[in-house]
Amino acid sequence: MNSNHQAEKPHCCAGEHPQTHQAIEAKSASGMTFKVEGLDCAEEVATLKNAIGPIVGGGDKLAFDVLNGRMTLLPDAEVATEKAIIKAVAATGMKATRWQAGQPQADETHLHRSKTVYTLLSGLFIVVGMLIHIALAGGFSDIQTLLSHPETWSPKWEVVTQYLTSLLNAHTQQAMPLPEKIAFALAVIFGVRHVIVKAFYALKRLRADMNLLMTVAVIGAMFIDEWFEAATVSFLFALSLAIESWSIGRARHAVEALLDLAPSTVKVKDETGQERIVPAAEVAIGTRFILAPGDKIPLDGEVMAGVSSVNQAPITGESMPVSKQTGDEVYAGSINGEGTLEVRSSKLATDTTLAQITKMVGEAHNKRAEAEQWVEKFARIYTPAVMVVALAVFVIPPLFFGGIWNESFYHALVLLVIACPCALVISTPVSIVAALACAARQGVLVKGGIHIETPARLKAIAFDKTGTLTRGEPIVTGVYPFNNHSEAELLSRAAALEARSSHPLAKAILKYTEDLGIKVASADNVTVLPGKGITGLFNGTEFWLGSRRYLLERSQEVKEISIKAIELEQTGQTVIAIGNDRHICGLIAVADQPRDDIKAILQALRHNGIQHLAMLTGDNQVTANNIAAQIGIDEVYAELLPADKVEVITQLVEKYGQVAMIGDGVNDAPALGRANLGIAMGVLGSDAAIEIADIALMGDDLAKLPWLIAHSKRTLAIIRQNITFALAVKAAFALLAFAGLATLWEAIAADMGASLLVVANGLRLLRLKSI
Repeated sequence: MNSNHQAEKPHCCAGEHPQTHQAIEAKSASGMTFKVEGLDCAEEVATLKNAIGPIVGGGDKLAFDVLNGRMTLLPDAEVATEKAIIKAVAATGMKATRWQAGQPQADETHLHRSKTVYTLLSGLFIVVGMLIHIALAGGFSDIQTLLSHPETWSPKWEVVTQYLTSLLNAHTQQAMPLPEKIAFALAVIFGVRHVIVKAFYALKRLRADMNLLMTVAVIGAMFIDEWFEAATVSFLFALSLAIESWSIGRARHAVEALLDLAPSTVKVKDETGQERIVPAAEVAIGTRFILAPGDKIPLDGEVMAGVSSVNQAPITGESMPVSKQTGDEVYAGSINGEGTLEVRSSKLATDTTLAQITKMVGEAHNKRAEAEQWVEKFARIYTPAVMVVALAVFVIPPLFFGGIWNESFYHALVLLVIACPCALVISTPVSIVAALACAARQGVLVKGGIHIETPARLKAIAFDKTGTLTRGEPIVTGVYPFNNHSEAELLSRAAALEARSSHPLAKAILKYTEDLGIKVASADNVTVLPGKGITGLFNGTEFWLGSRRYLLERSQEVKEISIKAIELEQTGQTVIAIGNDRHICGLIAVADQPRDDIKAILQALRHNGIQHLAMLTGDNQVTANNIAAQIGIDEVYAELLPADKVEVITQLVEKYGQVAMIGDGVNDAPALGRANLGIAMGVLGSDAAIEIADIALMGDDLAKLPWLIAHSKRTLAIIRQNITFALAVKAAFALLAFAGLATLWEAIAADMGASLLVVANGLRLLRLKSI
């Protein structure tokens, strides 16, 4: 989305065709996002699709985020102006304003307060109507008499209960007095305040929604002189809307609190050493800022001075603080520990890892899960079908079975109330967004509701080797000196030759040497032999270092050393030889090692229903087989090019149905795209990974995979519970309506209760749950 849309729009030039400016403005509407006041339920989504769809080329050109109350025009939407979109939304009884990423959330407190006030007024006038009812029946004097003689109360409160019941039924055989009607009418007016406008526009478009159904039910009840029923239905429906709005707001605030991690200000340090507080949004790349102990980190950056531990759990999901010193990276949203750090910013506030997570979670709900799509399709058929049945309930009994028209009409109104599918359609998006937010808090970034369901169905997982199943950094696994040399001598010579090299194998040798406390001195006249090795002077003697192939090329290999080198290579280790013109000093074995906890992780995946674990790598077969044997991989595919990996994934999909591919998100991009689910590793250092994969493990922690599968299964279970419960309530009250046993207020109370229960059940997914 172009946040500078207005600034970049060109001005009309002299002599320019008058339509040019309008065309440019119209085209810019594609991709825009609008904040829609009143978008709290999937019924409103259907309403907006019908109102906006014709303008932009169809309802499928729109994406909705019910939780955040947003509507987005997809890039392939037809030309439309911002003004036209806002006007069309207004025609539905809702209000739209332009929204842009990064701007603060609109305060909707006034809307929630308005719903609460009108609901309370509706309930108040119902009480007033009941009091008028009692007063006109002469009940207050009887109550006073009853209260003044408590000795007549026997047994207990049964007398009072019987009395009040008879009092409330006093007017059933006569017309309701006008003052009582006025009180109940006011209860209706306040109750339908936030419904009547939407109902009018639904009628205007000849499309029944829950607002129109409720309005028809209320008007019908008044038409047959059931004023108390009409007032009660109005109040309960208003109450359900107010509580639903509160529930959605609670989920919305939970997600906002989860993602609102980085502070808005930064303590920067200028060239003179002076410190000052500035907004994080104004900090340029390269600016130095200070982090005091306990501070939240406002921007991504590199530590320039200081030592501290940093809690990265909000970003990566790591359970333990990570030690940070000069040269290490820190991420916005993390929490500094006990030390003071001086950091140089590496990204703008809008480009930090946290900003990317926020954006992805904010947009994730646009990619709707299969359950959501099914529910919407079902509701599209369900509501009109119930309306037809309600019409039949109204007409057939009086025409063919001697039924009473008023009673049949009342039973039809009950069915119309039952037809409201809000409990059914609201439960799924709330569950999905709660699941996405919980996963983000665990350091698992899921790029849409459509992907939160897939892990539960996985049967096979294919892993890249380097950096995924292994640490991704080679380490020295053995030092083998020959010709009377010691390990220290061998390592000091190798380290001297590799001192200035940035090659991963060189780094492994240098780190191992330093860890042993051996002093490293740089060699002189170092010459790199591409593809072979290095030569240089160390303590006045020329030494060489290289692969076994280079050793053979120098014709210095002897049988004993050759046997050892072959033995090491057969176990998947890389062999480095060091020698001089006289002899070979020894061998150093280097290898990439499996992750420390990988065996336990793979075992946990099997316990969660994964039938097959495969390794896909471009490395040689011997090395791949060795790693696989250590960790318990079922099948190894080695020496693969990217296209080969795609072919292997295709075969696995054909065999197992649902397959995930896990890789670094760049080299494995084609395979990630071919799999049913692409999961990226290494995303903290790769912006491309977030774009490519369906899911990103923000902390490179494969231990999150078993949790993700269990979380996905729990999400699907809760969605099924909600759908089953909502349909069961509908079915039960439909049967009661057919039997003439359900009243209007009972139906709306049951619908409200069902909505609240399924929303509360869905919000349980916000809570972390271990596997």
